[in-house]
Amino acid sequence: MILETWYYEVVSIDGDYANLRRTDADSPELKLVARALLPAEIKEGTKLKYEMMQYEVIG
Repeated sequence: MILETWYYEVVSIDGDYANLRRTDADSPELKLVARALLPAEIKEGTKLKYEMMQYEVIG
């Protein structure tokens, strides 16, 4: 089983959802993620690591 790790930055927060942009790949697309799946302390500009189906604040 190959475990992949992706890195994101919180671009914006809109109610119960956050828009994330990948920072480890050149992609202009945003990923809409329910805030219930994200760490409670996120804010715009927060850096996240996604690994093993979990988001973790890294900076």
